[in-house]
Amino acid sequence: MTTDQTVLNRIEKLVAEEEALYAHGDPSIADRQRLGTINVELDRCWDLLRQRRARREFGDDPADASIRPASVVEGYKDE
Repeated sequence: MTTDQTVLNRIEKLVAEEEALYAHGDPSIADRQRLGTINVELDRCWDLLRQRRARREFGDDPADASIRPASVVEGYKDE
């Protein structure tokens, strides 16, 4: 079951892994690839958390929120 807390826990783990990779200094090619994967996964997690909060705010069931594909989340544009 996905809850806000499970999403936040996943975000915390990803951030910790990201920090550990940067702590080694200049990241290797493999580290840079993993960092890219982490960044996409973080975007997806934050998107899911925003969906859940928006659904709750408008009286909908947050459990109906779903994680979107990277191609969708990464396609958002900052405005």
